[in-house]
Order: sequence, then C-alpha cells, then structure tokens
Amino acid sequence: MSPRRRLLLSACLGVLPLLAAATAPGPVRAQGTIRIGMTAADIPLTHGQPDQGFEGNRFTGIPLYDSLTMWDLSQGERPSTVIPGLATEWSVDPNDRTRWIFRLRRGVRFHDGSAFDADAVVWNVRKVLDREAPHYDPRQVGLTATRMPTLRRAEKVDDHTVALYTSEPDSLLPINLTNLFMASPAHWERLRQQHPTAEATWNAFAANPSGTGPFRMARFVPRERVEYVRNPDYWGEPKARAERIVLLPIPEPNARTAALLSGQVDWIEAPAPDAVPQLRARGMQIFQNVQPHVWPWQPCFVGDSPLRDVRVRRALNLAIDREGLKQLLNGMMVPAVGTVPPGHPWWGNPSFRIRTDKAEARRLLAEAGYGPQRPLNLRVQISASGSGQMQPLAMNEFIQQDLRSLHVNVEFDVVDWNTLFTNWRQGCQHATARGAHAINVSYSAMDPFFGLVRFYDSRMAPPVSNNWGHFNDPRFDRLVAEARNAFEPEARDAALARLQAAGVDEALFIWIAHDVGPRAMSPRVRGHVQPQNWFVDLRYPYIQQ
Repeated sequence: MSPRRRLLLSACLGVLPLLAAATAPGPVRAQGTIRIGMTAADIPLTHGQPDQGFEGNRFTGIPLYDSLTMWDLSQGERPSTVIPGLATEWSVDPNDRTRWIFRLRRGVRFHDGSAFDADAVVWNVRKVLDREAPHYDPRQVGLTATRMPTLRRAEKVDDHTVALYTSEPDSLLPINLTNLFMASPAHWERLRQQHPTAEATWNAFAANPSGTGPFRMARFVPRERVEYVRNPDYWGEPKARAERIVLLPIPEPNARTAALLSGQVDWIEAPAPDAVPQLRARGMQIFQNVQPHVWPWQPCFVGDSPLRDVRVRRALNLAIDREGLKQLLNGMMVPAVGTVPPGHPWWGNPSFRIRTDKAEARRLLAEAGYGPQRPLNLRVQISASGSGQMQPLAMNEFIQQDLRSLHVNVEFDVVDWNTLFTNWRQGCQHATARGAHAINVSYSAMDPFFGLVRFYDSRMAPPVSNNWGHFNDPRFDRLVAEARNAFEPEARDAALARLQAAGVDEALFIWIAHDVGPRAMSPRVRGHVQPQNWFVDLRYPYIQQ
C-alpha cells in the first residue's frame, strides 16, 4: 500500500471538546529534562517488545524503537492514521493475498551504528515466531504474537525489500505491524559473545538497548527509573526537542498528583480526578482528547458463568449509571455505547441501544431468574492501577455500589496490572482466572483487530489471543473472515460495521467508558501534542527555560 492509501484509523470518539494542541509546534532548540510519572508499577520491558500493556509501547517502545508502520501522532484534530515508518510503502501480492511486500527506508541506522535492512526485519520477525532461531525469546512472544496472530514468517527479497507471509488473507496486517519493534541484530550478537543463553543476552540487551528510535537509553534502574537522551542522528523529522526524558513508575493516582504538585515530576498520566481543580489552580496544564480506548467488563462464556445469558449481559449494560461515573471522574470519560460511538464508520447501527434504564435491566434480570430472592453474584478480576485502566478501584467500586439496587452482588479479585494483563491472555477457564465471571482490562479500538476481531473470533481464544471468555459463534467467525478479506478501505469498514453491530446486539461486552487520556503537566512543558490515539510522540514536548 502506498503512503497515499494509508490505512484509516476510523476511531473518532467525537463527543468531547478538544483540549489539546491542534498541530505540532515549530522547530525549537532542544532543551530540558522532562520527568514523567507513569501509571505502571514498574519500568516496562526495554528489550524491544514492552510489557505493561500499551503504556509500555508508549514509553519504552516508540521512543527507543521504530516499526515498519507507525501511527501519525503529530496532531489532535482528527483520528490518527497508519503511516510509513521503517517501511516506505507496502502492498499485498494480487496473486497471493497471504504475501505482502514491504519496501524499506534507506540510510537508517540503529543506535549502535549498524544498518537497518531486510536482514534486520527477518531477524526481528524470527525473534517472536521461530522457535529454532538462536535469538528466539518466549517472553516476547506473548507481548507480540497475540497482536498479529496471522503473521507466519518474513523473507528477504533484496537488501531493502521484504516479503511477509500470513496464515490466511489478512487486510489488517499493516495496522498490526505497528506493534513489532525493530531491535538491532548486530548489537544482540555482540552481547551474545558475553552471555551463555538467549535469555541472558536479551537481559543484557534490555539494560543496553539499541533501536532506531528518536531517543537512546542513558540510564536504567529496575523498578525505579529509566532515562533517555535525544538521538541527534534520528532518521525522521522532527528530531526530539527535549534533551532528556526520565520515566518514573508511580501507580497510585494521588501519589502521582502529589509528585507533580511538589515539583518531583513535570508530567503525570491519569491525574486523580478530584485533584483536577487544585491542579488547575496551581497553574498546571490539563490535557485530554477523544481516544479510541474502551474500559469494559469482558464476560466469560463457558462453564457456569451467568454471563452466558444474553439477557444478563444486556441487563448489566442497561444498569450502569455512566453519567454518575463520569461525574466521579470529573468529566474525564465518555460513556460507552459500544466499541465505537454512533457516527463512526464501524458503528453499524445496532438494534440494542446501550443506555441507563434500570427498570428494563431489572425486567431482564427477572426474566433470567434473578432478583431479591435470588441475587446475581458476580466475580470480576480487576487491577489496582495500570496502563489505560483509568481509575480502576474507584470506578469499579462505583459500579459495585450502583448495581446493588438491582440485587447484583459484585466481588472483586484485585491483582496487579501486569498479572491481570498476563491472565487476560490465559482465559477464563485457566486457574489464574480464579473463578472470575468477567475481567476488567481496557483495550484500544484504533486497530480493528484489537478492538473487535481478537474478541469475537473463536480462533483467538487463549493462548492465541485475547478472547478471554472463549466466545464461540460461527456467525461471528464468518463476519471476522469478511473483514480480514476486505482489502479496500470502504469494504473493510462495512464488514467491521456489521461485526460491531452484531457484537452490541449480543452484548458481548459490558461497555462502560471511553478513556480520554487525561494528563497533567507543569506549565514549563511546552509543545505537547495530545493526539486522538492511545500513544503520544515524545519528540514534540520540551521544557521552557
């Protein structure tokens, strides 16, 4: 696909006022150190395939590495699109729609000085797919392969061209490839001479990584901090405007807020909602923007789960006071009525309308056999913090209280974020689910595979991907196949709209909120662009001296 036919990220949640910079700032002299308080409890992995959910991609993936395709994070007025990254163009083979050709950018070098080329792409695909490869890393498989489950292998065509092969025709592959970061094979091989195993080599690589990204790692202290310096030789424009970025794990929202107010950090993710007036009074900048990011409960569809009953799932979707939840969050959410909102190209006009209607919720529960004499008892696995989880304890406790009037009793199994994310890939039948009937993991909807396909395709059940609830319906498998085989954008959007509408009609999630990516920053931070995307580009912000 040529750059002019870039894949459209149709994930606009255009119902919230834009409070972000409209365009990237003009050139400025690189200056200052930006200290960022993350929601993660630990530094995401730095070996090239981060953990800690998409906060890992945001902070230790994109700044240090690049991928073949990338998100355009340069503006906040419209949804992000997929643009050329280390590949300048791509197209599917018209004679074999399981074969894609990617033309590679010339003149790019890794941080260690070695060249990026087709051999490097093949090497990076093998690190997560080829068990026989000397650099295969099982830890990176779960962080990558589930995000591009049809990718099977890479083949060098020439020094600047690669062919990627999928297990079946898959029009979504170029979007999925934004998650495969390119690490330096030459640097890994040098480290290998000093370490006896692939695991030990990858550990050494994580402490001294080499990508092609706009920043280089300068310091790494496990569980405490990671520091980057700008890469003046970065292939793209603009170069990073800050001299240094410092990332600090601060999982508790009040602690993050206190760190910003006391001057310990310059930028925090997800400030405590009730502290926003105080932050504004102290001159702090509050950024938020519509985001293709969903905060749901995902049901279990097997065993004795009461959520196997569509009446129960619909009732829960009707029972939640989302406007009350929005008030709790000081306005920092958009009530969800599906994976995408009305008006979105993937909306599809479902017949079931998600809203707050407690009378209808009570009627449906009674029809399913639940009420005062037989309460509905649910167990939900949640996290206390984490990437994209917004304010999970406060939000889930609000819902717990809200549902009691309908004789729905909710018990929470609270685990740390990385554990929850790992459990999400193992499914509700696995011992790690601990009897949960639902799991609360937020997810990105900017990629149709992430937002729809991996949950509704029966083949995406664990350990393949994130169909945690083991949902299995041949009708949905057919709808997924239609979307994967639609290589023209309009046909793909139409197929995804049918899939989204069917999912809402069957109430396959308890859709609760869309995140708006709130951030609070010192007034000294300038140039930040808040895109309509889960990610941000750390090349733009700098410290005003």
